[in-house]
Amino acid sequence: MTVIKHKQQRVGVFIDTQNLYHSAKNLYHARVNFGAIMKEVVAGRSLIRAIAYVITTESGDETNFFEALGKLGIETKTKNLQIFSGGAKKGDWDVGLAVDAIKLAPKLDTVIIASGDGDFIPLVEYLQTNEGCQVEVISFGKSSSQKLREVADDFIDMCDTPSKYIMTQGNQNSQNTERVQQTNSSKTSNKRHSKTTQRGGSQVKQNPEKTSAKDEFDFFDEDARPDSKFDI
Repeated sequence: MTVIKHKQQRVGVFIDTQNLYHSAKNLYHARVNFGAIMKEVVAGRSLIRAIAYVITTESGDETNFFEALGKLGIETKTKNLQIFSGGAKKGDWDVGLAVDAIKLAPKLDTVIIASGDGDFIPLVEYLQTNEGCQVEVISFGKSSSQKLREVADDFIDMCDTPSKYIMTQGNQNSQNTERVQQTNSSKTSNKRHSKTTQRGGSQVKQNPEKTSAKDEFDFFDEDARPDSKFDI
């Protein structure tokens, strides 16, 4: 099927954050680069709305993540993590994402779903048949529904070039490490790897490789069960 993409197209992006997070974590032990995803899927077209669906945690560590998404032009919708009496946890936004996509479809030419969840197959088919929308899907192919890949008008497999769409710990700290090495080279040999200061007579070690804001985005509850299993 030929997929037409031109700058006049009105696009809406709907991001299943939990699905992408768990896929990146399980496949690559890394975090998702949402900026790269947005650049790839919008592809110079007219972005009408971009919404990320997030499950909040009791710790409230999502603040920096929400701010980062906002800078990318991505709205966030949140829902509390459900904790059942037996201790099981569940978090999903499938219905909410589907309802938003259907409501916004009349204002869009293209709907982009960032998820590999096979539960979105009926949504894709409805948008194509009833709303006349071109539906594109982006996700990690190794953890995506094969049927979802088939019904979408276009499928972008992030597993083809994973380094483009993920942020590993090493990549996030590479610039900090380089700066530390340059600073250390100008110091005496006994002060190459750390700097200490006296505070109240005690030695305090300062770590130059301070964790960046991106490192704080690993807040999702590992016990939370997304609506879609990892191997859909």
